[in-house]
Amino acid sequence: MRRKLPGILAAGLLLSVVGATPALAQTPADLKVGIDTMWVLLTACLVFFMNLGFALVESGFCRAKNTVNILSKNFIVFAISCLAFYVFGWGLMFGNGTGFMGLEGLFMLGGADNSPATGDAYAGAYSAIAWTGVPLNAKFFFQLVFAGTAATIVSGAVAERIKYLSFIVFSFLLVAFVYPIAGHWIWGGGWLASAGFWDFAGSTVVHSVGGWAALAGVLILGPRLGKYGADGRVNPIPPHSFTSGVIGCFVLWLGWFGFNPGSTMAVDANAIAHIFMTTNTAAFMGLLTATALNWTWDGRPDLSMSVNGVLAGLVAITAPCAFVTVKASLLIGALAGILVVLAVKMLDAMKIDDPVGAIPVHLCNGAFGTLCVGLFAVDRITGAATGNGLFNGGGMTLLIAQIKGIVAVGAYTMIVSAIFWLAIKYTIGLRVTKEEEIEGLDLGEHGQEAYVGFAPKLSVRPTAEVA
Repeated sequence: MRRKLPGILAAGLLLSVVGATPALAQTPADLKVGIDTMWVLLTACLVFFMNLGFALVESGFCRAKNTVNILSKNFIVFAISCLAFYVFGWGLMFGNGTGFMGLEGLFMLGGADNSPATGDAYAGAYSAIAWTGVPLNAKFFFQLVFAGTAATIVSGAVAERIKYLSFIVFSFLLVAFVYPIAGHWIWGGGWLASAGFWDFAGSTVVHSVGGWAALAGVLILGPRLGKYGADGRVNPIPPHSFTSGVIGCFVLWLGWFGFNPGSTMAVDANAIAHIFMTTNTAAFMGLLTATALNWTWDGRPDLSMSVNGVLAGLVAITAPCAFVTVKASLLIGALAGILVVLAVKMLDAMKIDDPVGAIPVHLCNGAFGTLCVGLFAVDRITGAATGNGLFNGGGMTLLIAQIKGIVAVGAYTMIVSAIFWLAIKYTIGLRVTKEEEIEGLDLGEHGQEAYVGFAPKLSVRPTAEVA
């Protein structure tokens, strides 16, 4: 057998050369489509990998007794998002229609878009995304992983007290109807795009939508038992695994190098390199300022706040990453790190319980990052004709367009999400029983434990009833 191995390898090499021969005869346009497609799918895989990051951060920052439940939610939410986006979301978001929603090419049936580079025959169904010449399936998969991210954001904010089935139902509704309609306004050629609103990779489309939906859910669901005392005191509920949280943060940081640069959806060397720089710069500045501010505030550095500082910087730079200078990204990241600390403190003061800081990270900094386009944009810095922001001599035009978009998406997402949350509450129920919450959702919802015979159960006994 060993003697035959060199011959087998030689035969395999010959077949690979022969198989590659047609590619050598391709036109430059064909090669560009192939390279662009590989880039889009590679970066989409990085965004998909962020599901692991969210699962690790959320489970690590919550209690051990809820680990199975949280991991299971983060696991199934992507699957349910795939179904919802395939059946409803894609067509509503990118199909031709009105300024409010897509009406053509629904249910992913009937062919492809009108991309001139690929020569697809189904002209006109998805013209809003025909600017990139990659095949339709590549476009769909890239946008799909973004949709899944929006749903995953909600999971952390409602953790440790929501029914498993109720979360699944809401996730489907969010990705099927809320996310794609708001996305159509901005990325699908809708009315906000026509009004001059810009969001390169999703500070509003993905992060703010997820954050607004999470806020609506948290307000209706209420805080965890024991989180706030009757005297107004905040009772800290510590994470059970900082190791998991930090590993998850690094996974998300890596995934963002797909999230932002991949949104070029083509191999544009200057744009990709520029976006890598602005993305990383905002991330490390968010980490530094969040750590420094909390250290000054509480007298010691808080690792969980450092993690959220990184994520805050990444969320804030997501909208303007292709539109601002690297120097501006330093300031954007620094301000994002400060904002996330202030937002965490504010939510506790308002008795709004968000176990992982999803609302401060994704909602607050999603809105802030969207505003930064109107403040710091440099026209055509990577090719996009955004116009200049306020601080670069562009006046208020772009900033006003950004504010309109933030308010419109926020109002729509909050109202529709609240309707969905309330419908779930008054039909199948939203919250687990008090006994299940005290015992842990792992046993109550799944009959399983994450650390069987390994770690003690970490729980906080209720000091006051939940309103």
